[in-house]
Amino acid sequence: MSHRSTRDVVVDLKKNGRLIEIDTPLSPSLEIAEIQRRVYARQGPAVLFTNPVNSRFPMVSNLFGSLDQARFLFRHTLERVRRAIELKIDPNALLRNPLRYLSAPSTAWSMLPKKTSSGSVLSKSCEIYDLPQLISWPDDGGSFITLPQVLSAPPADGNNISPNLNACNLGMYRIQLSGNQYIANKEIGLHYQLHRGIGIHHQQALKANQPFPVTITVGGTPAMTLAAVMPLPEDVGELTFAGALAGHRIPMIVKKNSSGSTLPTAPIYADADFAITGIVDPNSLKPEGPFGDHLGYYALTHPFPWMQVTGVYHRPDAIWPFTVVGRPPQEDTTFGELIHEITGPIIPTVLPGVRGVHAVDVAGVHPLLLAIGSERYTPYLKPNRPQELLTQANAILGQGQMSLAKYLFIIDGNDPNAPSLYDLEAFFRWVWERIDFSRDLHFLTKTTIDTLDYSGEGWNQGSKLIVPITGPQRRELSSTIPSDLRFNSNFSNPKLCSLGSIAIETKLPLDAAVEQLSAPMRDLPNLANGIALITLVDDSDFASRSFANWAWVTFTRSNPAIDLRGIGEKTEYKHWSCSGPLVIDARIKPHHAPPLVESPEVTKKIDALAAQGGPLAKYL
Repeated sequence: MSHRSTRDVVVDLKKNGRLIEIDTPLSPSLEIAEIQRRVYARQGPAVLFTNPVNSRFPMVSNLFGSLDQARFLFRHTLERVRRAIELKIDPNALLRNPLRYLSAPSTAWSMLPKKTSSGSVLSKSCEIYDLPQLISWPDDGGSFITLPQVLSAPPADGNNISPNLNACNLGMYRIQLSGNQYIANKEIGLHYQLHRGIGIHHQQALKANQPFPVTITVGGTPAMTLAAVMPLPEDVGELTFAGALAGHRIPMIVKKNSSGSTLPTAPIYADADFAITGIVDPNSLKPEGPFGDHLGYYALTHPFPWMQVTGVYHRPDAIWPFTVVGRPPQEDTTFGELIHEITGPIIPTVLPGVRGVHAVDVAGVHPLLLAIGSERYTPYLKPNRPQELLTQANAILGQGQMSLAKYLFIIDGNDPNAPSLYDLEAFFRWVWERIDFSRDLHFLTKTTIDTLDYSGEGWNQGSKLIVPITGPQRRELSSTIPSDLRFNSNFSNPKLCSLGSIAIETKLPLDAAVEQLSAPMRDLPNLANGIALITLVDDSDFASRSFANWAWVTFTRSNPAIDLRGIGEKTEYKHWSCSGPLVIDARIKPHHAPPLVESPEVTKKIDALAAQGGPLAKYL
């Protein structure tokens, strides 16, 4: 089935037992988001809310609630896309196995966007306040669009015609519909971060001192949603990819501006359920946020671009698709899984020697990257330290959004026993068993990190740590906290998080904590050798309860250059090292953003609705 609207998707999912319908009146302010989080946590199906309070439109969530469901949505085209990628990697494969690539011509045709002068999305008009006003977390600064398809175009060139489709960029940047200083129904917030394609158009507009046009669409084929988040090469347009995955050419409304209008117009996705048109003044910013984001904390209020709204449109049968983000995993986790499934084979062609990269979802994605590389430099010399792994690590950090990573651990895939990138405990066990604290820690300071990460020394500012691991096992990791390894009264509640990794609570400043931890480590070097990492935390019971908890706390709450120390540390020729173990301060600091916590009142209400005999009992 070729989905042309969100209603097509809903009908398809319902027919195949992958959708539940909730008729109970529920508010888009906090209540619906609470239900979405619960359904996702139970690995439930898509959810259609047929009766949102104060909303003209039904709402649907969890369309991408699992990798299995995402594969189902693209069941007729996913294999064709994989085969198209195979041909991009190796064009000669067509000659060797032509029968395998019989679908190539039709796939190529669907990749061409189709210009049109009209479309279903322009059937009806409304105002911003008519759209569902989704608020996901108690301290959000207003209502937001959480699955927007943001299409930007260069500033007008004077011919009063929408720009060439190849010049447009499609991305997913959160949109604030209300709150702060936005004029109701006339202005909305446009939050885009580092390494986003829309920035090119913004820069062009600054140079030309002209506004640039933007169209925000919601719904339509799910392929457009995925295309908006897809990290594509610069020579592959998002509309091209969307067409391949949708199985049909993406229709884009391209026309002259309305009579008498001097404002530039961006193309409009014709099959979308909703469209908001407008322009962005490149010289003007307004406060945007807060917003409960995918790291599990609030993104705070900061100045961002905003959009002057020129029109709001919708299909006659429109349904509002949305998602809810928060501490991972959430529904957007599926995007990462599907992106890896589609693009994973391309990695070695873009990054020679790199066999795979994993942006760790449970650690907030950007804070932690794991990679498998391959040592190929002078194998005849059997070098005793990482060589090409460090080169490959730097290449990874030079690629698009991967450049925003804070921690990058890369191991040598030439070892036949090397663990999977996706078995986190096995991967870190491998690292802690082999890490050489005297050579394997490489810092990048005063650099750029993710906009949503508040662990650094400023907004968008922080440091990075590259840890290349090669060679034989160096230590036997402790499976318990040695009884002879005693900590003084300034430390409490030590817990083993995994083999060789301890979490412990303390109120001491980091310098004092490292100094006082050094004594027992020096006195019992053999016992200490089995401990590779000590993480200072606010709550060691929480950090040790699961590996996901430890990863989230450790990598979202630390800035490598400031919060990482070590026992027996020294600097030689500007290279920092220690005798071990490492110490990471992963406690919440005053400059950190607050973590996300549900509204107790809303939680209590949904608990009651979900209790036995309640209207939501069969769903939650």
